[in-house]
Amino acid sequence: MPDIIIIGAGVSGCAIARELSRKKADVLVVEREEDVCCGTTKANSAIVHAGYDAANGSLMAKLNVEGSRIMPELAKELDFHYIQNGSLVVMLSEDDRPNLVKLYENGVKNGVEGLRIIERDELVAMEPNISDNAVAALYAPTGGIVCPFGLTYALAENAAKNGVKFKFDTVVTGLTQAEGGWIVHTNQGDLEAKVVVNAAGVYADVIHNMVSDDRMTITPRRGDYFLLDRTTGGHVHNTIFQLPGKFGKGVLVAPTVHGNTIVGPTAIDMDSSKKEATNTTREGLDEVREKCGLAVKNVPLRQVITNFAGLRAHEARHDFFIGEVKDGFVDCAAIESPGLSSAPAIGRMVAGIVTDILGLEDDPTFDGTRKGILDPKTLSFEERAKLIKENPAYGTVICRCETITEGEIIDAIHRVPGAKSLDGVKRRTRAGMGRCQGGFCSPRVMEILTRELCVDMNDITKAGYGSELIVGTNKDKI
Repeated sequence: MPDIIIIGAGVSGCAIARELSRKKADVLVVEREEDVCCGTTKANSAIVHAGYDAANGSLMAKLNVEGSRIMPELAKELDFHYIQNGSLVVMLSEDDRPNLVKLYENGVKNGVEGLRIIERDELVAMEPNISDNAVAALYAPTGGIVCPFGLTYALAENAAKNGVKFKFDTVVTGLTQAEGGWIVHTNQGDLEAKVVVNAAGVYADVIHNMVSDDRMTITPRRGDYFLLDRTTGGHVHNTIFQLPGKFGKGVLVAPTVHGNTIVGPTAIDMDSSKKEATNTTREGLDEVREKCGLAVKNVPLRQVITNFAGLRAHEARHDFFIGEVKDGFVDCAAIESPGLSSAPAIGRMVAGIVTDILGLEDDPTFDGTRKGILDPKTLSFEERAKLIKENPAYGTVICRCETITEGEIIDAIHRVPGAKSLDGVKRRTRAGMGRCQGGFCSPRVMEILTRELCVDMNDITKAGYGSELIVGTNKDKI
């Protein structure tokens, strides 16, 4: 029986798992999907917020600032992509200056370092493509960008390295309090643990309401996005937000750590029962298209390579809910934006709560380092030639758009937890994330998955059960 069960393998659940792996404890993460990073974490703005926006005194503000401060060193320890590129909140009318000053003052109270208001001349020097209507901006040098997949996989792999177990395709159907702990009922049988941590994203209200009379309702808040080709990577350098004002809230325009440009999101509240409604809509994408030009001019939307939508776990009180709810049941709920930015601090806070409940001791064998998937493109010509000579798989390019090799894909499959689907490979290596969106490389990736996992190709999926890719053959064998 594990000491601790964490429900949910998004960035919060994996951050908690990694922090608890520092302790002498048996930890199990259960996840309803086929892999980590399959819910809210997989589709967001990829922003590390500086922390000026959340209400002063809120848990959201506290953990955002702490998480942002932790992120640079964590990126070095766990070898994932992170860039402290800074952020700008652009004011488009002099009438809105009081709101800009208020945002600045709130950020100072929250403890955000280096904040200052810059005027148009400096703003244009920093961002030549800023709107002609831009008057001034709040500049936050500690704002950053990150790969949400890379961060989550890094946390999960390091947790696994230190003994945490993962159980996928496991849907929690009920919770029963038992002597000395909890029985977690799932579609794969019952599990028992002394402590249960609820990090279930948009399903956190469902899990919470299984044990508490103080009901919680999570509203899935959909955000639609455009992702632009890497040829647009220099259009903006900072993450550019629009100050809410008479022009509305606007959408962000930002570079990504891989050189693309991301534009979005909308904020469309869905019915609380629609926790899988990640389809984009014409109305949502039209809103992004209309608003993105308010703060940034000439956004190259002709270079869109894909669009997507994600769901944020919004709760009406607009704060994180973290704490022991009932006798060893711990909530980590309503983790909406800036949840990604706050994840390292969330992990520490929840691990601290669990440590106090169980009286856990430090594990002296804990190793907090992790090495990411080797990218041959980062090597010199001589180093790459040596690598290919030692392992020819690194000389076979599978994804032409992103120049991803067979060696990288094999590495992604055999990691723990490793890729089992096309999306699992895609998020770990970027095979299929380029301009053709997997049109060329998908069959080859399927062949590699079939070979390395020793399964039938008919069993290979896009993203787990129900997304099988082969539905029949065009020439059946007699």
